[in-house]
Amino acid sequence: MLDSGRAKRKLRIRKKVLGTPDRLRLSVFRSARHIYAQIVDDTKGSTLLSASTQSKELRDKLAGLKKIDEAKLVGKLIAELAKAKEIRNVVFDRNGFIYHGRVQALAEGAREAGLQF
Repeated sequence: MLDSGRAKRKLRIRKKVLGTPDRLRLSVFRSARHIYAQIVDDTKGSTLLSASTQSKELRDKLAGLKKIDEAKLVGKLIAELAKAKEIRNVVFDRNGFIYHGRVQALAEGAREAGLQF
């Protein structure tokens, strides 16, 4: 894992991006089929919220959509869940993935729904 390009980028990013109680970390993972988002407090080492294309709230809405549109809906869902817990500011952790395509769509969806980063 450490020899891959994404793993090296991930380590470089994680040196700089840290989730504090004031600004939690929004971490994104993209697989070939799904996309996942988590809001993490690194001081406690705990995941506060999570959303993905496999979330029960989104399963019905995703039928027939493109992956980019699915990612945007996941971003909106994670932002709505964060608003419910009164989380407004986050630090975006792209997790070694290039900020393009589905990762970018998730970030834009979260911004549209009110998260600031």
